[in-house]
Amino acid sequence: MDKLEVLSSSPLFEMLSNQELEYIADLTRPKRFSAGHTIFEEGELGDSLYLIADGEVEVIRRDAAGLPKTIAVLGANQFFGEMSLIDKEYRSATVKAKSDAELMHLTAENLTAFRKQHRDGFTFVVINIARVISSRLREANTRLTARL
Repeated sequence: MDKLEVLSSSPLFEMLSNQELEYIADLTRPKRFSAGHTIFEEGELGDSLYLIADGEVEVIRRDAAGLPKTIAVLGANQFFGEMSLIDKEYRSATVKAKSDAELMHLTAENLTAFRKQHRDGFTFVVINIARVISSRLREANTRLTARL
């Protein structure tokens, strides 16, 4: 996996300089998951996010009856797990590998180190997270409105 190529093609790291991308690349740890493997469970305490380098993951929530329902499928260059970094709360969904998946793992500790070295780059990452969360919320609102 070419970490720099993956990072530079993700919306999470838009607007970062090459130096900032190289620093992030040094901080991330590759993780591989087989199809069907649970990456994390709804309700677990989270302190990290994952960037998808290759493959797909399913985001799953339990419905009112307690049955698991896939609410999103994410693929290459997308990321997940960011909400726990922002609000320091428990995971809001379960994420499983839909196919064999190659991920890049970035912890809260990693982001703190990045912030200390690259304040502007860190600001861009937070803005990019906010943009994606906003986009996901708009999509969810559209789906909800369509059902009403």
